[in-house]
Amino acid sequence: MLRIYNTLSSSEEEFRPVEEGVVRFYSCGPTVYDYAHIGNFRTFVFQDLLRRYLRYSGYRVRHVMNITDVDDKTIRNARAEGVSLSDYTSRYTEAFLEDSRTLRIDPPDVMPRATDHIPEMVALIRSLEEKGFTYRKDGSIYFDIARFEGYGKLSKADFSGAQAGARVDSDKYDKANARDFVLWKAKKEGEDFWETELGPGRPGWHIECSAMSMKYLGETFDIHCGGIDLVFPHHENEIAQSECATGRPFARYWVHPEFLIVEGEKMSKSLGNFFTLRDLTGQGYAPEAIRYLLLSVHYRKQLNFTMDGLRQASASIARLEDFLLRAREKASEDAPTPEFEAEAAAARGKFREAMDSDINTSAALGALFDFVRAANQRDARGALTGGDARLAVAFLEEIDGVLGILRGRPELLDEEIARRIEARQEARRRRDFAEADRIRDELLAEGIQLEDTREGVRWKRAPGEKAVK
Repeated sequence: MLRIYNTLSSSEEEFRPVEEGVVRFYSCGPTVYDYAHIGNFRTFVFQDLLRRYLRYSGYRVRHVMNITDVDDKTIRNARAEGVSLSDYTSRYTEAFLEDSRTLRIDPPDVMPRATDHIPEMVALIRSLEEKGFTYRKDGSIYFDIARFEGYGKLSKADFSGAQAGARVDSDKYDKANARDFVLWKAKKEGEDFWETELGPGRPGWHIECSAMSMKYLGETFDIHCGGIDLVFPHHENEIAQSECATGRPFARYWVHPEFLIVEGEKMSKSLGNFFTLRDLTGQGYAPEAIRYLLLSVHYRKQLNFTMDGLRQASASIARLEDFLLRAREKASEDAPTPEFEAEAAAARGKFREAMDSDINTSAALGALFDFVRAANQRDARGALTGGDARLAVAFLEEIDGVLGILRGRPELLDEEIARRIEARQEARRRRDFAEADRIRDELLAEGIQLEDTREGVRWKRAPGEKAVK
């Protein structure tokens, strides 16, 4: 059974959904004010992995991830560019979706945009007003944190001494500046606003996720996920306003991946160590290697993202794909040997044991590489049968359905590579070595490395190169 660390209880718990066999899962999506950076994608890749593993484990998963397309930053940047908020955020929403596809992040079942759910936010704020949890000041509406006894239960902070009536209007702030937070922001000159029964204005950031998650998942759902930086104030405030509005528990399990640092330092544009996915793929790194590195460290440990680590990830992917290629070439319809079937079953058990232990990806990857190492040794002894090879291919594809780190089946690509290898061989037979070298170099530039052996030409994907199109 899956055990997962719950920030709410500060402990690892057995995962038991509200409805047996069904998981209702909400994750905070991107604020589309710029391109997402690799720190953001550590969280998004983890959320994708968690959803994949839940489905692999037999659960029916309904995953909702929002798009924050109205907040302080999106409005500020759209104004600076002199474009509409809708045009500005649409650009970066499409960029995020494209980057997600590049990293093999499966789309959520529902991806609501905040600006499409203003009526739901207004209704939630009205409910809080009617129950006495809010007050108005200068056209804005604030949540009175003193009215909710449980305020601080997620972030484990004591806010009982917070100054009564002190307010905060910004979307992000730290615990030292905890104040009554804004639910509805009064209209300001030059900012986007909505005419509603609350008055002209726009929603605060925190109310957005509460309204959208409860619309699509119900008042109580199973998992709420987001980066560790969202524990306070965003998730703390979500709990407060949601539970005060409904009188019921909000999300049962709160899951927070840790920060990513780069070369031992906090990622910062001023330090020159700030990377988007496009920066890295533009340097020639394959998306699969980037995803592998993001998953290589347990999600609750800080990840030190380094170029050396990325090169090692590329080499690791190449080892897996080299074995997979050879296994596909050798595979037959024969039955696998009982010994190899037992090895595959044991590897699957170790993989599941690691993933059930709070999504321990480093141990899960270890189980995968142990299996490949043993299969390679069996092959070197001449003991890997065609049936064993077919089972190995099926096993790697099964596990990759969870991890998402391999390029997938390349049958059509194989045909193209074979055609070009044959053209190179023909050039060599004609003693046109310049043409043969040109074809070899062309393939290498596309990430395909040739190896001339006594048995003929073999090829593999070169580590660290761009994915072959």
